[in-house]
Amino acid sequence: MMEERSLRITGTNQRFFNKLTDTLTKILIPTKIGINGMLISIKRNNLLKAFENYKDENSNYDKEDLEKKYHSTYELYLESLDKYVMDSIYKKVRNNTASDFEKNALSKYYEVTSLKENEFIEYKYRKQKYLLELDYEGIKVNGKEKLVEKYTKFYISKMDSLYKSILKNYSIKVADNINTYDSAKEWIYTKIFYTLEDYIQNILSIKMESGYEGNYKDIIDEYEKYESYTVGKLDTRDNIEKNMILLGISRKLFTHSLPLIVAEQCYEKLLKDARGLVQDTKMAAKRERAYSMLITLIEDYNAKLLSTKVYWDSPQKRDEYKKFWNKYKEISKLKETDFIEYVKQKEILFIKNDLKNLHKTKTDYTKLLKYYKRKLVDYGAMRELKNEFKSEGNFQGKIKREVLSNV
Repeated sequence: MMEERSLRITGTNQRFFNKLTDTLTKILIPTKIGINGMLISIKRNNLLKAFENYKDENSNYDKEDLEKKYHSTYELYLESLDKYVMDSIYKKVRNNTASDFEKNALSKYYEVTSLKENEFIEYKYRKQKYLLELDYEGIKVNGKEKLVEKYTKFYISKMDSLYKSILKNYSIKVADNINTYDSAKEWIYTKIFYTLEDYIQNILSIKMESGYEGNYKDIIDEYEKYESYTVGKLDTRDNIEKNMILLGISRKLFTHSLPLIVAEQCYEKLLKDARGLVQDTKMAAKRERAYSMLITLIEDYNAKLLSTKVYWDSPQKRDEYKKFWNKYKEISKLKETDFIEYVKQKEILFIKNDLKNLHKTKTDYTKLLKYYKRKLVDYGAMRELKNEFKSEGNFQGKIKREVLSNV
């Protein structure tokens, strides 16, 4: 009887102490956040000072020493941010006192750390990117104007470096068997487009808003085009067009971290998607829009990438492309005098050139080939000849034989 009573008392006390512990934890969490916040603030200020000294071209201090100081303060700053996530946000989520922002922040943290085992290089850069984004969001909301201004300069500089490193890592992965489009790398291409869009939304936009030094005149038109794809729900055609714009911008912003040979494979991936869309779309109006997008993509691919290509797999390929490019430049002269004829001749040139490319692929493009040939017939660049023929089963009929003319 005494034993039972003892057990009941122990159980009651245990429940009491559990409640007390939960209450104390909830009380102490804000204090913990306050302590972490103070440490972050101190280390952030040390970092910003070291960054300004490192970037000061007129400094009398040794450049190498300033760089070491900057990197060491940066590491300490990141450690304090990491500690904040684990000591404060994690505990708030566990105790069900976290805001939606904090819950989302922890979810993203685990998403990044999940890369550590199999993709360590990507994990290393993405974790830094995540921690900087987390602090930047807080500074924008709670920081004083002077702090926001100072931090933004550091933030842009460091984020530029991180995005370039992430893209360079993807480029190395894509570079295996570089001469062919490899469908097994589909996920890497998706990551490249996602990273480019993320940069344009979150870093380039800050640069343009804050008047950051840099010449963006060459990409302003493409940037405005991209902005039109940030509103509303996008279909497959819209996404291909958006990625085409992202690639065009990347040729100006990430020339070294996303080299031409890798960008070429990205264009090949988009061309494959666009051809498939034209071939598989059944509604005539939608197919025409998809076809128009494919023609634009072919022009983009040739004008923004292949025309700048220096090294070719063979002299024969280089010479073939030179003939194509000279013909394109000749047709472009019509743009000012006869725009309709210019559009027609340009399409004919692109279709004929793509027909050659389609015959070299293993993908079945039967429907697209017919669609292309019908376009050429409509433009008067291909003739239809009707011939009689006999089959082995004494069946007589007629077939259409389409022949490329000299037009």
